[in-house]
Amino acid sequence: MRPFSYTRVSDTREAVNAARRGGRYIAGGTTLVDLMRETVERPEALVDISGLPLDEVTVTERGGLRIGALVTMSEAAAHRKVRTLFPVVSEALELSASAQLRNMATIGGNIMQRTRCTYFRDVTADCNRREPGSGCAALEGVNRTHAILGTSDACVATHPSDVAVAFAALEAQVRLIGPDGERQVPFADFLLRPGSTPDREQALRKGELITAVEIPASPRPLRSGYLKVRDRQSYEFALTSAAVALHVRGGVIREARVAAGGVGTVPWKLPAVERHLVGERPSDSLWTAAAAKAAEGARPLRHNRFKVELLRRTVERQLRIVGGTR
Repeated sequence: MRPFSYTRVSDTREAVNAARRGGRYIAGGTTLVDLMRETVERPEALVDISGLPLDEVTVTERGGLRIGALVTMSEAAAHRKVRTLFPVVSEALELSASAQLRNMATIGGNIMQRTRCTYFRDVTADCNRREPGSGCAALEGVNRTHAILGTSDACVATHPSDVAVAFAALEAQVRLIGPDGERQVPFADFLLRPGSTPDREQALRKGELITAVEIPASPRPLRSGYLKVRDRQSYEFALTSAAVALHVRGGVIREARVAAGGVGTVPWKLPAVERHLVGERPSDSLWTAAAAKAAEGARPLRHNRFKVELLRRTVERQLRIVGGTR
């Protein structure tokens, strides 16, 4: 562990000012502290924001939900409104991490967490996220758990968050406050694909702080759910996952929102799948045809080619579950 300074703040403006001077935000610390121990992260200053009033879940004027950045994963998963309006969020949270971690980790920290790529966490390995320009050891290394969508020659690491997949499917917004005031960023634009700059992972400006994630109102009834496929049933990251939300009225799918996890460098929205569903009547043949489009554009690596078919099957299975024809 390297020396660092520690400041505990009591309001958002104080937090932003401290971060402008080079501090890193910390709340639950379930990811950052691990990375500091492994010397992957070496911040000179930590800004403790755990005392800020960002720990509420509220219903917006139009009937959506605003989840404060400091709401813990377990609190969000158990919240009555989250479970009622957007069960896909509750399910994604409950399938994430252990109960102990969910009691500590926050929503804001969860979507900010960094990849679990073993080469990123091994400081002796080449990794463009950790050390720009050094190369990507995963390209020719053991890459079974790596991404097949959104990759580049600079990085093929997956984003590890489950709830971020649900937020992507539901087209959430990330609310921010920074030196220039408040703003909102669509979730689809908040997490960045690696391209040639994999070390830049979020669309944050210097000093900006996440205050909440806001899920827009959806037409009712909205059926939703999250499916996670992994090597073991407890405390494991996804090989593939699917977040599905369907609005079915009069026997016809009026709206469809689908995203995948475990396969992309960011939570991966599946617009081709969505387009195939809208205007159609739920049926086994529809789920199969729509899911066939889930892996369009995939670029599998030597050890993760199985993810192409596994993704299709994961999406099809979850469409059947949410669509009520399993």
